[in-house]
Amino acid sequence: MNIYEVVKKPLFTEKGMEIKERENKILVEVNLNSNKHEIKKAVEEIFKVKVDKVATIILPGKLKRLGRSAGRRPDKKKAIITLKQGEKLDLVEGI
Repeated sequence: MNIYEVVKKPLFTEKGMEIKERENKILVEVNLNSNKHEIKKAVEEIFKVKVDKVATIILPGKLKRLGRSAGRRPDKKKAIITLKQGEKLDLVEGI
């Protein structure tokens, strides 16, 4: 799998910004089928940082209704990436 298929996008949420500032961790959305080793390798190559640890979370898609018809949103997978001591990553600069 290509490294750009593994990491979809960084997530800019309140919780993500808080753990980034407090604990030197970044939050990204990843491919549902990727494992921790692939995520670590992809983040190190894309962002040019050293990764210490990767934790993953699978979020099941919600059931949505519109009138009588029911549908389902797709499942998502997030990764919380702990950077090594002394590493820093600024995804949004100038804010």
